[in-house]
Amino acid sequence: MGRAEGWTRLRTAALLFNAIFMGIGSCGNPLLARFYFIGGGTRIWFSTWQQTAAWPVTFIPLFISYIYHRRRRSQTSDSGEFHHITPFLFISAALIGLLMGLNNYLFTSGVAKLPVSTVLLIASSQLAFTSLFAFILVKQKFTAFTINAVVLLTLSAVILGVRAGNDRPAGESKKEYILGFAFTVGCAALMGLLLPLVELSYSKVKMARIEYSMVLEFQMVLCFAATLFCTVGMFINHDFQAISREAREFELGKTKYFLVIMGNAIFSQFYFVGALGVTSYGSSLLSMVIITVLLPITELMAVVFYHEKFQAEKGISLFLSFWGFVSYFYGDIKNNIKKKKQPPAALQITELPSSVISPSRSMTGP
Repeated sequence: MGRAEGWTRLRTAALLFNAIFMGIGSCGNPLLARFYFIGGGTRIWFSTWQQTAAWPVTFIPLFISYIYHRRRRSQTSDSGEFHHITPFLFISAALIGLLMGLNNYLFTSGVAKLPVSTVLLIASSQLAFTSLFAFILVKQKFTAFTINAVVLLTLSAVILGVRAGNDRPAGESKKEYILGFAFTVGCAALMGLLLPLVELSYSKVKMARIEYSMVLEFQMVLCFAATLFCTVGMFINHDFQAISREAREFELGKTKYFLVIMGNAIFSQFYFVGALGVTSYGSSLLSMVIITVLLPITELMAVVFYHEKFQAEKGISLFLSFWGFVSYFYGDIKNNIKKKKQPPAALQITELPSSVISPSRSMTGP
């Protein structure tokens, strides 16, 4: 196996690894975030803070990665820098992190007022926003299969909300419901911008390949900035003083209150690490395709854990979602086969389909 082929396999493995992480976080985070409010939680800023507060956990895989690179450099007499993130990426991560903090606040405000099914419905529009911003910012190329997948995945999630107008929680005013709806739409639009911004940031830095440790560093800076943004909001809203009282009044008890908080924080880190990893080794559009295809699965989990009704439109949505998912990757496989049929001189063996892996990137190390 050649060196280029080895990089390609490592890069593909990293993509799959991060996709699994993103899937775990994407399904678990909205369920736990909603559970916090169902159980009696009321602090919007505190719940928002939970989504990025576990950023120090990133030190664990980052430390392992540093050890790996240190050993590799000692064998090759390479005295490279201890860190991989560039000043430009550091600033980009910090600025995007502040926007992520705002995005998380909008998401939490929506989750506090809307049922999970309605939140997921509105979240489906992220794919349309991501497609638009990816086209504008990073010149994302669209094929017939990609367009078909975007349409099917968007339609599948829209179907989830056929009866969304009838699911207003008991005791909630129409004004609050509309406000929650508006917050969630804003979250979808902003999230649709953030992932292309991450992809754009990487494209502006000339490098032979993306180190996974750099992805972790970028994610850590981003989440730290988002946490700092939310911490300011908590101070202004006096949330720190209210935590102990809220824990005592939580319906399931103080212990489960803190378990919910820790679980929400950990699932959120799974999501952020995975989403940034898929965006780094794939594309922002691929990240959103995976997130969108998971919406009906999260719906099924809501049916199991929150005893929500499984209506016919949810079954149709699930079918369309997987259809779109298959369409997206079938197009990439077909494109890859087409490339392999090209003359050897024109074939770039280090490339994967452009919509899955950026041709100019490769990977080394964990």
